[in-house]
Amino acid sequence: MSLLTVSLLLVLTGCSKSPEGKPARAPAAESAETEHADADSAGEAGEEAEVGAPLKMDAAALKAAGIELQAIQTTALSEELRAPGEVVDDAYGTTLITPRIEALVVRRHAKLGDEVRAGAPLVTLASVEVSDAQAELRIAEQEWRRVSALGREAVAGRRISEAKVAVDRARAKAQAYGLPGTASGGVNGQFTLTAPHAGRITEDEFVVGERIEPGKALFRLVDESRVWVDAKLPSGTVSRVVPGSEATIVFAGERLTGTVQRSAHRTSDATRSAVVRIEVSNQGDRLHGGDFVDVFFESISGRASATSLSVPNEALVQFQGDTVVFRRNRESALEPVAVRAGEVIGDRTVIREGLKSGDVVAVKGAFAIKSQMLKSQLGEE
Repeated sequence: MSLLTVSLLLVLTGCSKSPEGKPARAPAAESAETEHADADSAGEAGEEAEVGAPLKMDAAALKAAGIELQAIQTTALSEELRAPGEVVDDAYGTTLITPRIEALVVRRHAKLGDEVRAGAPLVTLASVEVSDAQAELRIAEQEWRRVSALGREAVAGRRISEAKVAVDRARAKAQAYGLPGTASGGVNGQFTLTAPHAGRITEDEFVVGERIEPGKALFRLVDESRVWVDAKLPSGTVSRVVPGSEATIVFAGERLTGTVQRSAHRTSDATRSAVVRIEVSNQGDRLHGGDFVDVFFESISGRASATSLSVPNEALVQFQGDTVVFRRNRESALEPVAVRAGEVIGDRTVIREGLKSGDVVAVKGAFAIKSQMLKSQLGEE
């Protein structure tokens, strides 16, 4: 019994020698665990080292991603203002063809879309009042020719004066109705309205047989060789556009040059914008009333000097908290370069620090490069 008691005491004494009641671990196990932790730390450090690493892409990959590289140089910049615009007819070259008296439409000589020359017949009308005017004019002209042929020796001066006044009055009445000043043709009351100038018929609002009231527009005749473009600018920037300066009109990929005519002296209550009118030579009949275009003005307050280094606005991206441009290094890889951007002038941004003249940077596709770098950090191909 005493031998068993002594054995139990020896076992308990051996167990209590392990600190805090924990079993002791073999040195080999501790060494393996330490090496494993060091390897994990080294892997994490390696991943951090890859952040922002240069990205190599061959010419085919650059083209496929839509990336364009370009060497930047110092250039002179001027501020360019962009505004939406709408093409409207040149009111100085637009005429409404209207009768001056109530009449009936007898015949149409032109239709919508026709391009007519000056003096071309447009529409024939008929009116009782015109018939009376034609008859009066014919009688007055006949009387005037008779007394003029007889002379003052056979006809009293008063009679000659009365005949002259009568013919002048009949001619004025005929011209007021839109008739020629001579009694050519019959007295059936028909008369023809002609084109006062060359142009295109853009409106045609009548049918044959319709009774037309005085002043109703039958045709809208527009000289489309020149058009107006009304551009809308914020009221605060209108003062930076000078009348007489050039403006660029962009429509369907084509660039046309116009001249600023005037700016509105009133701001719209609804849009808080003002209208600047541009006159454009419409060669090739490319612009038509109602077309929407983009207008670019050169501002009088250019803010960049001749030594400004600039990049396109789309070349700048935010990367790891910095504004960067992707530059090609000596190994022909693209690397992010933090820059200090200056003012934005038109579609370019002035670069104050970070780049120098001659650097080759990505002027298009910067977001594609950024995406590829982020994928590389995540271990994706």
